[in-house]
Amino acid sequence: MKITVLVSRLLLGFLYLVFGLDYFLRFIPYQPPLHPGAAGVFKAGLMAAGYFYPMQKVIQIVGGLSLLSNWYAPFFAVVLFPISVNVFLFHTILVPSGWLMGVLLLLPNLLLGWGYRACYRGLFTARPRV
Repeated sequence: MKITVLVSRLLLGFLYLVFGLDYFLRFIPYQPPLHPGAAGVFKAGLMAAGYFYPMQKVIQIVGGLSLLSNWYAPFFAVVLFPISVNVFLFHTILVPSGWLMGVLLLLPNLLLGWGYRACYRGLFTARPRV
């Protein structure tokens, strides 16, 4: 399990760091796709909000650095999980041709959740004592 956690942590950290930095630095040469229908409306709404994409990309960069350096990795695995789920759902429901990217983010994130499950025991307490 240690190897699985290590590979998952490094893969997820690398992907989030690279794609987070690319939003600001534009070093990956590609033409962003124009998504038709619901996917286009969804993306346009997030872009129109103005704050959403920069905030998400900063979280991705910090989370990616955290996972790569193994500094607060269990915490950032939880922080990045909703982003992984959203990318997975976007690329499997709205733009099915991009399903692989969703799987490449969600699967390692799930494996990290399982590998770090001991770190999350306190989160799953039904009636915490304060």
